[in-house]
Amino acid sequence: MSVLINEKLHSRWLKWCWPLSRQATLSISTLVVLLAIWWAVAALQLMSPLFLPPPQQVLAKLLTIAGPQGFMDATLWQHLVASLTRIALALFAAVLIGIPVGIAMGLSPTTRGILDPVIELYRPVPPLAYLPLMVIWFGIGETSKILLIYLAIFAPVTMSALAGVKSAQQVRLRAAQSLGASRAQVLWFVILPGALPEILTGLRIGLGVGWSTLVAAELIAATRGLGFMVQSAGEFLATDVVLAGIAVIAVIAFLLELGLRALQRRLTPWHGEVQ
Repeated sequence: MSVLINEKLHSRWLKWCWPLSRQATLSISTLVVLLAIWWAVAALQLMSPLFLPPPQQVLAKLLTIAGPQGFMDATLWQHLVASLTRIALALFAAVLIGIPVGIAMGLSPTTRGILDPVIELYRPVPPLAYLPLMVIWFGIGETSKILLIYLAIFAPVTMSALAGVKSAQQVRLRAAQSLGASRAQVLWFVILPGALPEILTGLRIGLGVGWSTLVAAELIAATRGLGFMVQSAGEFLATDVVLAGIAVIAVIAFLLELGLRALQRRLTPWHGEVQ
């Protein structure tokens, strides 16, 4: 008995001293090791500082471009706002169109027969392949940039909504219908809650693909944006700005993923439980 008590006290003491989980500890350790290797390579000058500046130089440059001096006539925050605005508009359009289309495909074999070939034909094609076509059809303004990101997000959102509808349990559908629920009530109270976990997973996948497409979209005559900043810095061999921009892009993507995971846990706490 005393051994068990001692083990519990020891585990609580360890948890109090180091509150992070084993997975989080390993992730942080990996990042620290990578930073240490980067610093060592730069300090030993195994590569020219022109191609691999030290971490402290990249951090200093990040603080510089975040200030009034900025880069390419805009501060880091202005570039960030421009990128987030484009991704938000594309995501909103994909959700507004993709979720109803996916639900309609799941409920109607006719609708699925009409739309499924179109989506399956364009879905495997990389979004960058549509870049010249977007410029030809819509010019070099914001429309072509947002539409390119939208195309990257639309397919995952639509297909996840379709999968969510198809995964709805037939027992619950029959139970709701036997209780006199209308088709609208079945859709709203049975099908949508059951499909919500799949829809949110599709949003996470689509947002990741859309964020990675953002850099390419901002190559179309952009004047602001993280992708534009990184591309412009590369043309001037400003490696420190390139690395700082890549770091910001990675951090924002990580924060967006964490936010969607938290939203998914809050909206669908039952997801993953044995039904």
